[in-house]
Amino acid sequence: MARAPGLSPARACGGSNGLKILVTGGAGFIGSHVVDAFVRAGHTVTVVDNLATGSLAWVNPGAAFHRLDLRSARLGDLFEAERPEVVAHLAAQAAVSRSVADPAFDASVNILGGLNLLDCCRWVGVRRLIYSSSGGAGYGDTDAIPTPEGHPLLPASPYGIAKVAMEHYLAAWGSIHGISGVSLRYANVYGPRQNPAGEAGVVAIFSHRLLTGQTPVINGDGEQTRDYVFVEDVADANLRALERATVTGGVNIGTGVETSVNDLHARLARAAGVTTPAARGPARPGEQRRSCLDPGLAAQALGWRPTVSLDEGLARTYEFFKKEFGP
Repeated sequence: MARAPGLSPARACGGSNGLKILVTGGAGFIGSHVVDAFVRAGHTVTVVDNLATGSLAWVNPGAAFHRLDLRSARLGDLFEAERPEVVAHLAAQAAVSRSVADPAFDASVNILGGLNLLDCCRWVGVRRLIYSSSGGAGYGDTDAIPTPEGHPLLPASPYGIAKVAMEHYLAAWGSIHGISGVSLRYANVYGPRQNPAGEAGVVAIFSHRLLTGQTPVINGDGEQTRDYVFVEDVADANLRALERATVTGGVNIGTGVETSVNDLHARLARAAGVTTPAARGPARPGEQRRSCLDPGLAAQALGWRPTVSLDEGLARTYEFFKKEFGP
């Protein structure tokens, strides 16, 4: 992990000296929680989102909002007008299946859109960029569980390749242009506001099915494992990455605990008071068998540790969806 000059501690801590922060994807599931954390800390926040998957309902009323695509030439005009000091980059084409079906589209958003953003940062002198990367998609199948940051990055999908590529671009911009950049490599993020129609949000999908009287479907034998981290803990990791602006490079944001899909379903079914077993579907081709991130560096470098247990997080998530979709 490299170190780079960044914001002074006084400027990085918010309050009356709050920073001007631009958040891409700030109307989305994770991004809206990150915006909430920044606003609560006293920062001035501008949200950029094209609303392809985000919702205006999730945008914090204390933040300014601009509907704009990352690839737009007008992004530079917005940067000139807002002059952000920090950028948190969460906007993405996040569907692995779409990246496989249309890798050119995935690259246009996740790489070309990202490069447009980095150029805008360079033009206006942004000093800190917090990039939301992917641990599972970036590392691919690993022989080290929990997986540390030093493990080779072996992405198996165009989406994962794009995420890793942007980490390298961010590191290069740091060396060439002096931007202090950190790549937060998320485990499987879950929690309120997640889209139950998405492909990656198994907690949201199961919750929605349980609430609407549908039977959740477990693909394969259900013993595939993931590292589930609550979205508010992820938002806190972004805030700590803001406050510790000398930390650069890749940092895992996960719990270090594996949970099987079978166990996840059992926990959610208990929270829902449902005893009907899940249905079984065919295994998904190419699906990772195990994915779990070592969070040790996050504790050391960012002072970050997950605080929400899986059972608490699942209960809070289920209650959210109950209000959204329940009778």
